[in-house]
Amino acid sequence: MTEACDTCLRRGYLIGRLAAPIARLLDRPGRRAPGLLALGDDPLVSAVAGENAGEVRAFIEAFDPDGAREHLESLSLGAVCRHAAGYPAPLLALGDPPSALFLAGGASPLARLTAEPAVALVGTRNPSPYGLEMAYELGRGLAAAGVTVVSGLALGIDAAAHRGCVDAGGTAVAVLAGGPDVPYPRTNRRLYGRIRASGAVVSELPPGQRAYRWAFPARNRIMAGLAAVTVVVEAADPSGSLITSVFAADLGRTVAAVPGRVTSRFSAGSNRLLKDGALMVTSARDLLDELFGPGLDARGAGRGDDAGLGAARGPRSTRLSRAPWTPSKRAWGSMGCAPTRGCRQGRPAPCWRGWSPQVICAATGWGATAEPRRSGERATRPGDTLGRMWPCCPPLSPSN
Repeated sequence: MTEACDTCLRRGYLIGRLAAPIARLLDRPGRRAPGLLALGDDPLVSAVAGENAGEVRAFIEAFDPDGAREHLESLSLGAVCRHAAGYPAPLLALGDPPSALFLAGGASPLARLTAEPAVALVGTRNPSPYGLEMAYELGRGLAAAGVTVVSGLALGIDAAAHRGCVDAGGTAVAVLAGGPDVPYPRTNRRLYGRIRASGAVVSELPPGQRAYRWAFPARNRIMAGLAAVTVVVEAADPSGSLITSVFAADLGRTVAAVPGRVTSRFSAGSNRLLKDGALMVTSARDLLDELFGPGLDARGAGRGDDAGLGAARGPRSTRLSRAPWTPSKRAWGSMGCAPTRGCRQGRPAPCWRGWSPQVICAATGWGATAEPRRSGERATRPGDTLGRMWPCCPPLSPSN
């Protein structure tokens, strides 16, 4: 089923068309351009398409939305845009929510997230047996309580969390870095099929797209946006899971972590989150208390003799009165940010050192809307503005 307007559907396919150029721009260590996907069509094309900009603009002009819908239907896929009722409302809190989500499986699991909270379970691709056990048990426990489990279908923690959820007959939402019809990694094909049959597989990239490196942090923001709570089950430091936790904190969502061995490098990231004030999770019960109040689950039912009685929801967990987790300088650093100096709206600003003026102007809007200079006024270049607002970035030299 496709619930996407022509404009949003075209935007989704444009992101797919630009996936390779974006990869050439971003697939380098430390290069993440915040807000790049929030750019309008023309600024985005100008920023990343280079000498192929004319060809990409021709693609936009020739795009056939009806043909795209027929193609999706032929693959048993669908799409939902941010103007549709089926689009998950929590995702709109992102500064750059996907214009369209392409999906395999049912649309109802996504629509349900507007009214019911979900939990994202994330972690390392190289977990310990303890980490695998905890991810599986958390996924199973949440599913048994009627809570949707969101993860990324990656090897390790993601796969274990999904498996626990579907084994318990629950609803899993897998967010992919490639097209919704491209299981990644291939070793999780069977699990992909199970999730597609009972839940939903979603992506902001259209069908057929491979998973580029830049798309993994991009999909992490979607996982954080869909969930009320993001749990880092087991993660090294730094890791992509910490990026997801930063996105969640930036949205004002609860960040949680499972304690691990202090001598294990695979638990260094999750243990640091706990040290910084994240919610400690040792069982699914901790998460249910956080979401619904002590002793309750997604159906409002309590445990023991109260189970199945439909008891009214009690007060929310007192944990919610704690100070929210704030990313440490090291966590911001894992996103390519410079938190030591300069801050915008209480959060460290992205470091643009090494980027070309063209990309900086396209991603920030600086220079595009500047007022004409008065007589005798010194010209302001993007690097000068960056140097004043974000002191970590020196003025750009001509070689930049």
